[in-house]
Amino acid sequence: LWDDFYDVSPGTQFLAQFLIALVAIFFDIIVERLTLPVLDRLIIFPIWITYPLTIFWIMGMINTVNWLDGLDGLAAGVVAIASILFAIHAYRLEQFTVALFPLALAAACLGFLPFNFHPARVFMGGGSMLLGYAVASLSILAPAKVATALLVLGIPIVDVAWLVIQRWRQRGNPAQSGRDHLHYRLFDLGLGQRQTVGLYYTFCAAFGLMALLIADRFFKLIALTVLGALTLSLLWWLSRGEQKPK
Repeated sequence: LWDDFYDVSPGTQFLAQFLIALVAIFFDIIVERLTLPVLDRLIIFPIWITYPLTIFWIMGMINTVNWLDGLDGLAAGVVAIASILFAIHAYRLEQFTVALFPLALAAACLGFLPFNFHPARVFMGGGSMLLGYAVASLSILAPAKVATALLVLGIPIVDVAWLVIQRWRQRGNPAQSGRDHLHYRLFDLGLGQRQTVGLYYTFCAAFGLMALLIADRFFKLIALTVLGALTLSLLWWLSRGEQKPK
């Protein structure tokens, strides 16, 4: 709310995100283990890796969802899809209490979506950061949910990573908002808002279902690699089109 009223600077936003990530760590919401798909080996991180990795994950998800909120209904719909898949995953692991949290988040997003879908009557504003924080925290609460989050939100995550690298290369401000995000580029190519948002919904849901239906971790890694390669190829193609002389 403070950002919506007073237009908080990116530096202040990042500081607030860092502090809220520390709150998650204080309540033991941490990324402390990773399973290597190829070797099928569980790695438990030491504290000096766990804490920075958790901060990076939470801040990354906050900004991913925040930057995703560029078209009507995009962020709310994608987070609703991710939350439903989180709940299904927790239910399958018989973590029934844990499943209630993503279900509550999905219900909130779905209740908001009719007012936020194009043409929007209500806008999310800084609330997208809260959604990103919720997704980051929920993805840590049960095993393998981080992999699910990576697949569901793979397209916006790769988009954000690409933009940060490109802006650094061009000596721009990585935290600055702009129309160089993938959803804006698709919209500028001639797709309507509903078509662009629907395309995001379809791919996020499809790859999220893969995370649930594919039990083998190696094949999940392949799916994640394919998703990343497709997104990077699209971003590269769009960037080449922008660089051509008119």
